[in-house]
Amino acid sequence: MKLIVIRTVTVLGLAGLLAGCTTPSGRPDYTANGALIGGASGAAIGAIADRHSPGVGALIGGAAGLVTGGLIGHTMDQDAQAREHAAASAAYAPPPSAPPPGTPPPSIEDIKAMAKAGVSDDSMIAQINNSHAVYHLDANAIIDLHSAGVSEKVITCLQNTPNTAVAQAPVIVAQAPPPPPVEPVVVAPGPDYVWVDGEWVWNGATYVWVGGRWAVPPHHHAVWVSAHWVHGPHGYYRVDGHWR
Repeated sequence: MKLIVIRTVTVLGLAGLLAGCTTPSGRPDYTANGALIGGASGAAIGAIADRHSPGVGALIGGAAGLVTGGLIGHTMDQDAQAREHAAASAAYAPPPSAPPPGTPPPSIEDIKAMAKAGVSDDSMIAQINNSHAVYHLDANAIIDLHSAGVSEKVITCLQNTPNTAVAQAPVIVAQAPPPPPVEPVVVAPGPDYVWVDGEWVWNGATYVWVGGRWAVPPHHHAVWVSAHWVHGPHGYYRVDGHWR
């Protein structure tokens, strides 16, 4: 009888070890496997230990082995899940974050530095247009940009920024702008330039005069319409200059 019991529980243990239980995801189920192997091993040991009643010993040993094997297998399952989670976290690479909003537009000094560094005209123009900034260049600024190696294409883009800037609600000013001062017209940098008159700009506290400049028209026969202030029902508002 004892020999039959021992052989039976040994066969059960080996069958559980060879078959192996798995989870729905295909990973080995250590809890089930541990309980099966522990129960079979405990039954075998119990049957051998209790010579007088091998059947009772097998039952007691099997129950103890079942619990112990299940606990050990459960710990192994937790370790395996932790390793899987760590591997999945390491394999996941979050997408690169977008550049933070509110990046200041390139200054005139930045543009001169980019030109000296060999940055392409298209790259500089893209930065200027994407910033939606408005640049006001006088004759000295244009000459300075030329001396720094900034191309005519980029300078023209800077001069035309009032036309490409995002439209905003007009600023209403209670008092009228002062009369335009008399300013000298300096020598043109080249034959294709057109003189753009200066204008008064409201800085939030007072009017500030922005001097005239030479600019290259965007196309042949283009005419510059100067900026001016219009008296409306609530005060004065500025109309931007533009090419026509």
